[in-house]
Amino acid sequence: MTDYPKPLPQLAGVNAYVPGEAPKNTGGKTYKLASNENPLGASPLAKKVYTDLAARMELYPDGAARELKAALAAKHGLDPARLVLGAGSDDIFLMLGRAYLGPGDESINTKHAFAIYAIIAQQQGARVVTVGEDNFTADVDAILKAVTPRTKMVWLANPNNPTGTYLPFDEVKRLHAGLPPHVLLVLDGAYAEFVKKNDYASGIELASQAGNVIVTRTFSKLYGLAGLRVGWGYAPPHIVDAIERVRMPFNVSLPAQAAAIAALEDDAFTEQSLLHNERELPRLAGGLTALGLEVIEGVGNFVVAKFPETKGRTAAEALAFLKERGVTVRGLGGYQMPNHLRVSVGTTEANDVALKLLREFLGK
Repeated sequence: MTDYPKPLPQLAGVNAYVPGEAPKNTGGKTYKLASNENPLGASPLAKKVYTDLAARMELYPDGAARELKAALAAKHGLDPARLVLGAGSDDIFLMLGRAYLGPGDESINTKHAFAIYAIIAQQQGARVVTVGEDNFTADVDAILKAVTPRTKMVWLANPNNPTGTYLPFDEVKRLHAGLPPHVLLVLDGAYAEFVKKNDYASGIELASQAGNVIVTRTFSKLYGLAGLRVGWGYAPPHIVDAIERVRMPFNVSLPAQAAAIAALEDDAFTEQSLLHNERELPRLAGGLTALGLEVIEGVGNFVVAKFPETKGRTAAEALAFLKERGVTVRGLGGYQMPNHLRVSVGTTEANDVALKLLREFLGK
């Protein structure tokens, strides 16, 4: 059959995004360490607000999300008029692609960047330019060298997913200074809250001052609202205007907006979540190192470990071994890292179980 509606030709080269797997039902307790979710759940205040809204499901949300923007502005000292909201950061990325990328344009990302950047560029018919990294970290000089008159967008996750590495803010500023004014720098700060390094900043300062920078953040990680899909961005007015012209009405649901506002107010929960991560991240990394695995030093809420290429000890075999025993972690073959696994920081119990199983797998 040849007579049927044809999709856009550039979609033939798009590989759909593959999320982290849920654990296999083994009949016992399972642990999902594949998606960098908050192991403590979500804010009790956010849960209550969400539950209370069950009686108002017939109502449309505020399409402009004014109350959430006001709460974000008050929390971070921002201009609410320069905020954009999306159903997760992915939604904002998609809107940026629709607003700024087209056939013949070029979009730059690093070798181990979040997969959705290239997917969005491909959907728009833009050429994806992938540049090398320096020890799994974005290389500013390599990015700048790849810029051409056709470059329209540079994507930088800082910290990066899936590697967990980050660029000091001085390097981010050097990257921005080397870009032509017509190139949009997208700074994805999904894991920004977890970074405690003195030389790090998410980039809101740049987005406040420059005309070609947008910073995005999410409620999916620290705030534990991944299931509700809430992301936000901060940008110059003309970028906000472009996004609003392609944004779908009511793209952030009523319960998502309300839960996000409540989550912002629950400092006790976010502090507890950060303290848990500060304790468990080095413990998990140290446990993997003690097993003889090479660990990438990261600053998010996950650890990446390199496995041997020896048959019976490979990353793919470890992934399958864990899955059969009720623990899922993230394989990174799709990120050109076939010998690595990414392990999210879970509860203390989950981390202990994962380390115990890996010790059994490796015969340690």
